[in-house]
Amino acid sequence: TRFIFNYAKGYLYFGKDDYLKRTRHGLDYIRNTHRNPKTGGYAWAIYDGKIVDDTNHCYGLAFVMLAYACALRIGIEEAREWLRETYDLMEKHFWLKEKGLYASEATSDWQLNDYRGQNDNMHAFEAMLAAYEATNADIYLERAKTLAKVMTESSEELHYQIWEHYHLDWTPDFEYNKDVRTNNFRPWGVQIGHQTQWAKLLLILDRHDPQPWHLERAIRLFDRAMKCGWDEKNGGLVYGYRLDGSLYDGDKHFWVQCESFATAALLGDRLKDEKYWEWYDKIWDYSWKYFVDHQYGAWYRILTPVNEKYSDEKSPAGKVDYHTMGVCYEVLNVIDNE
Repeated sequence: TRFIFNYAKGYLYFGKDDYLKRTRHGLDYIRNTHRNPKTGGYAWAIYDGKIVDDTNHCYGLAFVMLAYACALRIGIEEAREWLRETYDLMEKHFWLKEKGLYASEATSDWQLNDYRGQNDNMHAFEAMLAAYEATNADIYLERAKTLAKVMTESSEELHYQIWEHYHLDWTPDFEYNKDVRTNNFRPWGVQIGHQTQWAKLLLILDRHDPQPWHLERAIRLFDRAMKCGWDEKNGGLVYGYRLDGSLYDGDKHFWVQCESFATAALLGDRLKDEKYWEWYDKIWDYSWKYFVDHQYGAWYRILTPVNEKYSDEKSPAGKVDYHTMGVCYEVLNVIDNE
């Protein structure tokens, strides 16, 4: 789905026919390989054309929606029906009406487990915004507004910090994956990148439905992330910290820098406040120096706290270049408007 996002966005900006062809190829793959025509679900993992994990994740369906929305934006009209189909699927199996949020995970036959998480809802929020921009259908905007309101309201109780993991009743689960540093899908701690990504998405929502609290919360989320996340000694934004602001995971992840410099640019443009452009320059300069491979292109995945590569891995399978490309388009939109 993120490959579809990349090629659809590439076609939108550069118009190369090959990008359109690759977008269609990706759509064909998720429709005919990942999707289960009997249940409507999408297998979480495929290897060599065969299903190795048939779990249904709301996170995954959010990216299916995002892929269809991006495809529709570039004129692939059949994606309109698939977009609504996926919304309805999430509505039927994951939507928790009484909470105003989505559940996270279900078996192949749609039995929900007890885990609840913010990340599924953040990416559902992102998908709803993209769906609205592709269709102008209010159903997507209304759901985006609900997700933003409920999830970011909860951050106020934690001093404008969004916790990752929750119990069945949506009380924070402060023990889930604590001290487990190998699970990048559900990490423990306050995630800098998710703080700033929520802020970015609130600012995008505000383009379509201006409300004072969107900007207010975006500022608070971003400012707190910078206060606790910037490494004053070595530069760069760390991966995660504890609720009290102390360091938890000092590694530097490429996508965290990406989401943060884009949000800084959006805030700088919106507020006309040099403080945010200074953050943009600081994060971008750091990323250019340490993350970007100037010989072969792309960004290294993870650096140590002192900015050394763990490996030469770039564009990892779970993320590809979705973050690096997506945020650059956001920044270019700001620059173009200037």
